[in-house]
Amino acid sequence: MIHKVAKAYIFEAKTSFESCHASHLALLPGGDILAVWFAGSKEGADDVAIWCARKHNGSWSLPYRLADEEGLPHWNPVLFVKQDGEILLYYKVGRLIKEWSTLYKSSRDNGFTWSEPIELVEGDRGGRGAVRNKLIVLTNGSWLAPASTENGIWKAFVDSSSDQGGSWIRSDAIGIGSFDEASSIDEVAGSTIPVSPQSFYGRGVIQPTLWESEPGQVHMLLRSSEGRIYRSDSSDYGRTWSDAYPTRLPNNNSGIDLVKMDNGTLVLAYNPVETNWGARTPLVLASSTDNGASWENELVLEDGEGEYSYPAILSDGNDIYVTYTWKRENIVWMQCSLGFEA
Repeated sequence: MIHKVAKAYIFEAKTSFESCHASHLALLPGGDILAVWFAGSKEGADDVAIWCARKHNGSWSLPYRLADEEGLPHWNPVLFVKQDGEILLYYKVGRLIKEWSTLYKSSRDNGFTWSEPIELVEGDRGGRGAVRNKLIVLTNGSWLAPASTENGIWKAFVDSSSDQGGSWIRSDAIGIGSFDEASSIDEVAGSTIPVSPQSFYGRGVIQPTLWESEPGQVHMLLRSSEGRIYRSDSSDYGRTWSDAYPTRLPNNNSGIDLVKMDNGTLVLAYNPVETNWGARTPLVLASSTDNGASWENELVLEDGEGEYSYPAILSDGNDIYVTYTWKRENIVWMQCSLGFEA
């Protein structure tokens, strides 16, 4: 059973940005939490930067800019804490999603100061490395970054690194086998979701979330345009993957995220809505004890009108930590627990 422990809006006072979205978080040595997101006048605008706040002694700091290439939109920050405590921040920059570049910064003092940005893969356009969800470390020590491209038919892939992020190897594309360029959507859907207009034309699978069930057995769930969460599997540490195939889980073409708990339970955060570009409410947690074959124990995080979306989820022991978009006006942090209420 999953139950809520605590909930907070990361910022309360009026901020200097009108819209915020696509949060991520990191649990830091010493107990602090970092949350990051993109914010500006609206998604895809040139004033959108990467923002950050720190939770220390139970309180969140005021938001502050963490990355800002002047005159270019920023997207989808992802945090990763290395075993030695170094923190990495990955994010996308560019006006066209299909031509994103991936930059990263690092911090060796628990997130108080950061390096200058570096391009993850020099000269890349399209977005290498983690596109929206967290990296995982496999049992063989390799890092896997869940990635995707949005150029015509949407397709996923993984970037793997065997040298602590110094270099990356891209897998083959992972897609829905029957899709080709003729499958793309020609007209913008009649959705009121305030995404960048270029997103409405896409069809396929993007933004995977990863877990390893046994050594070398790696799996992903994927956001899709087809009304269902899709899945792909690898039996060789993520080097090769099956075609994406549909699960029974509904998906509204919005972000999902999953974490594998210490006892093997999977906890998934998602909007259980099966309409492409459908409402981004409710937002729930579901759990699986059979490696994703079935899901149960939904906990409703939000079910009112508005957008509650793009969850990021981490775990520590039995504790589950989630951040998500709240109506594009705020970022919510929530702590939950896997177990029975006292």
